[in-house]
Amino acid sequence: MTQYTLGPVIARISVPEAATAPRAAPVARWRLARSAPLVNQAVIAGLTIVAAVSSAVVPVLAVTDAASVWGGVVLALAGLGFAALMVWRPGLARAELLVPAVDFIAIGLLRFGTGDARSPFLAAVLLPLVWIAAKPGRQHIVYPLVGTVITFAVPIVLDPDDLIASEMVRLVFVILVFAAVAGVTNELARQADLRLRFAQQRRRQAESEISEAALVQRSLLPDSHDDIPVELTTRGICLPARTVGGDFYDWYPTAHGAAFTLGDVMGKGVAAGMIAAVVRSLVRTASSPGAPEASIGSAAEGMRSGPGADQFTTCFHFQIARDGTTHWVDAGHGLSVLLRADGDDEWLRSDDLPIGVGTEWAPRRTVLGPGDVVVSVSDGVLDLFGGDLDAPERFRDFLRTHRDPDELVAAVQELGGSVDHEDDVTLLAVRYEGPVAPAA
Repeated sequence: MTQYTLGPVIARISVPEAATAPRAAPVARWRLARSAPLVNQAVIAGLTIVAAVSSAVVPVLAVTDAASVWGGVVLALAGLGFAALMVWRPGLARAELLVPAVDFIAIGLLRFGTGDARSPFLAAVLLPLVWIAAKPGRQHIVYPLVGTVITFAVPIVLDPDDLIASEMVRLVFVILVFAAVAGVTNELARQADLRLRFAQQRRRQAESEISEAALVQRSLLPDSHDDIPVELTTRGICLPARTVGGDFYDWYPTAHGAAFTLGDVMGKGVAAGMIAAVVRSLVRTASSPGAPEASIGSAAEGMRSGPGADQFTTCFHFQIARDGTTHWVDAGHGLSVLLRADGDDEWLRSDDLPIGVGTEWAPRRTVLGPGDVVVSVSDGVLDLFGGDLDAPERFRDFLRTHRDPDELVAAVQELGGSVDHEDDVTLLAVRYEGPVAPAA
């Protein structure tokens, strides 16, 4: 978990490690690519051994030259050893094509030792052929063609007297067929590589846009409490489940004190983050001291005609005057608690509906005393406490032992960073310090 601190323990927002650390997927692909020659050669060597053993124990399979058969096995195993060495010595990967080149000779020996033209193991030549042809570059059509010619040339070199004209014609035709296979394989590999590169480019572009959206979202969170009256102490934290989340919190000064908002947009990701930015802006713009319902109503009206008309946002918006008088509206949120300095606590809830669903919101009034703390959270915080029906009460018990806003934010930061959470984790805490005596 990477933490971004916005101001001196004023607000914190964290994003998942995957958003800022190097991705594990490219590393996994690199390891897979490094071990691919070993896997390919293990298949070829295994089939070569099976062919040799089968020829030795199955009576209907002819063995015309046992030395050639086992010589092919030895070459295939030598290629397997070199492929294994490439895994431990990556610098040897430049010589990877030596392995399938040896396989062409090994298969040629196997073919010669098991009846030449009558050998049932000719199809094995397709394995090194596809291995080479699947690599990018048109030259990798020529290399397997040369290798195939070598496979067919091995019996001719070992027994030139056995060559007849009809066999020569058949070999030429077979080589042409294998060349066509190499060409098709290479073209399919080229098309797949182009699609992969295009997908990677699109992914990088999307990641760049998401990173920019995350920066914008972080910039929307308040980064200072210099304008907040000294009678109030404010702290907030946001841990998005993804790079961009749908939760937000906000605070800003008003004529008689300060206003505070915590919202939770339906959904996650960039779309939810955009809606969160719009709702935050609308609530701020329509701020009316002593009338929090006007801010929520204006935001709802703006959303009905905007891009988030089909989404809803739960929201808790409250305004605290310097004398402790607090007006608040709960728009379907239900996750705000008032912690009294004497140890009592109560939920600040209503039956009003979220923004995007409801049309009217009734304002409530509460008077805070010195040391009282208002805490509002998103439902992602409840997931840290089990996420079941008893989670709100477990969270309430947690608040009773973490009444200090700084301590509370630090504890939620620790909880959110210790487990994977599928929902955004957001908390806003405001403590009323009491009226400040005028300077003498």
